Amino acid sequence: MDNGPPRGTRDLLPDAVGRREAVIAELARTYGRFGFRRIETPSIEDIGRLSWGEGGDNEKLIYRILRRGLDAVVPAGTPLGDLVDLGLRYDLTVPLTRFYANNSGKLPSPFRSMQIGSVWRAERPQKGRYRQFTQCDIDTIGEPSVLAESELLEGTLAALGAIGIDRVTVRVNDRRLLAAIAAEAGVAEEALGSFYVTLDKLDKIGWQGVKSELAGRGYDEIVGGRCEEIIGLLASAETPVEAVDRAADLLPRLPEAVPADLVTTFEALERIISAEAARGHDARLDATIVRGMGYYTGQIFEFAHPDAPSSIAGGGRYDDLIGRSLGKAVPACGISIGFDRVVEMASFATPDLGVAVLYGDDEPATDVLETARRLRSSGGSAALVVRRGQTRLQLEALKTEGYTSFVVVEAGSVTEERPLRD
Repeated sequence: MDNGPPRGTRDLLPDAVGRREAVIAELARTYGRFGFRRIETPSIEDIGRLSWGEGGDNEKLIYRILRRGLDAVVPAGTPLGDLVDLGLRYDLTVPLTRFYANNSGKLPSPFRSMQIGSVWRAERPQKGRYRQFTQCDIDTIGEPSVLAESELLEGTLAALGAIGIDRVTVRVNDRRLLAAIAAEAGVAEEALGSFYVTLDKLDKIGWQGVKSELAGRGYDEIVGGRCEEIIGLLASAETPVEAVDRAADLLPRLPEAVPADLVTTFEALERIISAEAARGHDARLDATIVRGMGYYTGQIFEFAHPDAPSSIAGGGRYDDLIGRSLGKAVPACGISIGFDRVVEMASFATPDLGVAVLYGDDEPATDVLETARRLRSSGGSAALVVRRGQTRLQLEALKTEGYTSFVVVEAGSVTEERPLRD
């Protein structure tokens, strides 16, 4: 039997867990300054909610849980729905909609929430993609204006900066802008879903691939060509606001509110980026961003970094999703951070593990414990470490692990505390 974890999962050693905990603490502290409060939702959700048609391709990756009380053998041809009633969550947004619908009477409006937790997707195992991974979601519920978008973007840039991630490019788009581009190119409204799926592959298959796939869906070559032309004109603008102005001129069916909202968001981003110019952040309109989930209704965004092969965070507005649970419209907007990716990118000093209490095998346990207890009494940390091999090499190893100082318990006495770090 293989002693490793199941395929697509991984074990985390103490140093890795410590690093993750440090990132979580910093993200929670920074978002807390913006008024976001942590909540928790179950890992298990009703299968009907998880597969209600708004989760995009993630709904194909659900880990389903068998109903309790099934016989060891079930009749052939039994429908899957008769066998499964629950599933593991594949993101944190779907559970949030149920949470808010169930608890809205106890929550302020707008409500700013933060969730950090594991999600599961039946991915094909490959480097950097796991079947169990951690997400960090920040959402604002009940704010209809782009104040929500601007605040989320500012908070996320601040949170990424707090863990040492600079040079972030915020790429902004709007589902309503995408719909207007599709309409101008000749895509019927009822076919928008398939159009989005194809355009979302642009970075992998290029424009020629997009055109070929659109042709395979029955569209004339002119459709793909017109999309490429419009998106190219927007991309060539010198500033995001200029790109928005071009969109307003090129797309007669673009709702008037869309350019105004986008300009507000970019003006807010410009001020944020100017205030932290040393961090090297940037922002631009990117009409190729689609986001895979079907529930987005307005602005969508992704956070790119030159050292990351794909986005490190993303999200958008989803005004219709919570209403499906609550029975009335509730505006909502959120961002999900790729937690595992940002943990790898975060810059932290070596963790402070405190004092190493070195003792020999023959030292009385009561003396060793009393020494550590005294060191901890002032609020610091102290860990018991048995003396092994050459002292110099062991001290170097302790320093690498993160201990800052050490004492030696020997023959009933304790040496003076000595530093390990320069």
